[in-house]
Amino acid sequence: MNKHREALTGYLFIAPLFLGLAVLFLYAFGQNIFLSFNDVGVFGERTFVGLENFRELLQDPVFKRALGNTFFYTGLGVPLIVSISICLAWLLNQKIKGQVFYRTAIFIPAITLPAAIGLLWRWLYNSQYGLINFLLAKVGIEPRAWISDPDIVRWSILIVLVWASVSYMVIILLAGLQRISSVYYDAAQIDGANTRQIFFKITLPLLSPTIFFVTIVSMIGTLQIFDLIFLMIRADTVAYQYANSLVTYFYEAAFGLNLRGYGAAISVVSLILIFLITYVQFRLQKRWVHYD
Repeated sequence: MNKHREALTGYLFIAPLFLGLAVLFLYAFGQNIFLSFNDVGVFGERTFVGLENFRELLQDPVFKRALGNTFFYTGLGVPLIVSISICLAWLLNQKIKGQVFYRTAIFIPAITLPAAIGLLWRWLYNSQYGLINFLLAKVGIEPRAWISDPDIVRWSILIVLVWASVSYMVIILLAGLQRISSVYYDAAQIDGANTRQIFFKITLPLLSPTIFFVTIVSMIGTLQIFDLIFLMIRADTVAYQYANSLVTYFYEAAFGLNLRGYGAAISVVSLILIFLITYVQFRLQKRWVHYD
């Protein structure tokens, strides 16, 4: 009887969170999948169209460009985020002067709102009075239209994406480094291992579970990139079409063009993409992730 009371008490404690999750996430998730098979009007009227929305996606050049851009941000962004984060975390884990200051400085982007980051970098990238072009002019480099030139706009977004994501990942990896017992390092030094050997033979293998987690989180985040593009680039410019992602195109279709069913189909494709890539990563983790 006591066990049943304890179980009931536990369920009552988690009930508010569970109900909120069920209403705001699970119901919305199912509703979104349902709408992807319908043509939804401005006032909510629905007409079942089956797979027609998905067939249109295959012929939509804007969708194909958004999909390519999403792969661009993910394919380049995730390796950069993970590798830079590992290097910075390893450096911050060393006994260096000003360690507390450096750790605080690294963590600042993680506690800054994405809206503030987007607006800040929009000003830095400004082609007329931005700080970046001002500094480049001082060394004789011609100013560039960083967020209005279709040829470089994706690279500009990628730089901000990496900068904004690294700080949080550094904190996670730093915690992972501090969990590694010093016994391994002491034994390696006794055996005559140098710094490079210790890093690649001890640190990275023991840190691999944390690296795997950081990779998964970074991948999901970059596949859902939205706020930086939306805040930094005007939607009525040519550069926006060359920088948009699946999520920005979903927003444009669902709320800009009032194509709710079509937008839902875009989000379903994004969901499937995230699921498949995550599944592959979990299947491959046995080859390089080492749990002690």
